[in-house]
Amino acid sequence: MPVFLQFLAFLFLVVVHVESEAETFRKTLISAEKSLHVDTWQVTHQELTPRAESGWSIRKITLHGGKQEGVDLVILDNGILSITVVPTRGTGILEVKGGKLRIGWESPVKEVVHPAFINLQSRGGLGWLEGFNEWLVRCGLENTGHPGTDEFINNVGEKAQMDLTLHGKIANIPASEVEVVVDREPPHRIAVRGRVDERMFYGPQLELWTEVSAIPGEYGFRVSDTLTNRGDSDSEFQLLYHVNFGAPLLEEGARFIAPIQSVAPFNAHAAEAIQTFQDYSAPTPGFVEQVYCMHLYSATDSRTTVGLVTQNRGRAVSMSFSTEELPCMTLWKNTGEIKDGYVTGLEPGTSFPYNRRIERGFGRVPKIAPGGSREFHIDFEVHSGHEKVEELGRRIEAIRAGRPTEVSVEPPKID
Repeated sequence: MPVFLQFLAFLFLVVVHVESEAETFRKTLISAEKSLHVDTWQVTHQELTPRAESGWSIRKITLHGGKQEGVDLVILDNGILSITVVPTRGTGILEVKGGKLRIGWESPVKEVVHPAFINLQSRGGLGWLEGFNEWLVRCGLENTGHPGTDEFINNVGEKAQMDLTLHGKIANIPASEVEVVVDREPPHRIAVRGRVDERMFYGPQLELWTEVSAIPGEYGFRVSDTLTNRGDSDSEFQLLYHVNFGAPLLEEGARFIAPIQSVAPFNAHAAEAIQTFQDYSAPTPGFVEQVYCMHLYSATDSRTTVGLVTQNRGRAVSMSFSTEELPCMTLWKNTGEIKDGYVTGLEPGTSFPYNRRIERGFGRVPKIAPGGSREFHIDFEVHSGHEKVEELGRRIEAIRAGRPTEVSVEPPKID
């Protein structure tokens, strides 16, 4: 072969190699469209980004036994944090681990329960609790909040009554599509994406694409969701992120910090402790949950930050999000005894957790136009050491910018 042709062949191979290195890696793990399900699978930085400064891995497993038979887990590990995503349960997040720290809580529900074993109508619409043990649970999409009745238009165009169950259906719908995405180029972002559909004839046609992503070597990660109305009519929706913390982050003396614009108790029981709503007690026998509804101040870019801080101010976890995307912040305190579930929920959402009928009356049930979409982004970060925690506090106070907090000592009046 002439030297010139040899050079062209070499140049072609170099170009192909460079393009291959730059190309984003994608792997489908679950696909209803293709009737595909991968039971076990793994990939590491050594295979896709061998020159990366930080190691990472993504692993897919399938659980067996009891009520968790057939449940899929995808573990996203960025070398610092290990994030366990549950595609079978609406792509929620079971737990996050970093070194010796586990971010999550100890629920009386010990297995990762398959939705096939959940009866949402159980115990007056509280069946959702039969599978409740994740760190992050999405609530929605047709409805979220407390169970009860609401009005809807039925298949013959008439007004009818329907029973709404606690926090809706989305956490108990398996993902129809799941894929892994890895950027071969720095900073080598790794992600798990899933599509969860809440659809019915004569009902909502809502499609939720979820994504959990992380940069190798960082102490944080992002949840990015896109909700789309696939129908030809306007569709109401509700979405709330139920993010739950137990020990060791939750403890006596722990504190919820946020740039609070206004706060109101959910009910008369919560009103009794409104003066200490940001502070946590030790596990308390007979404790009855307390809920507080807030609006938050935000920076000029509409972003805000909240956090849970330990008693000695040596460790914290923060959440940052847009108050335009998620205008309502709910704090759920359930500091009962350990075996009953010692837990608190930091819950940004499009509404508060009253029944949808009540929220609609307050103008907090938005609609999506046909073909329209809404995006939601939450950044999570782990802060270790007094200096990092103090820095978080300063960031939140900068958002507050000296503005006051309006405290309502009574719950809102509900017709």
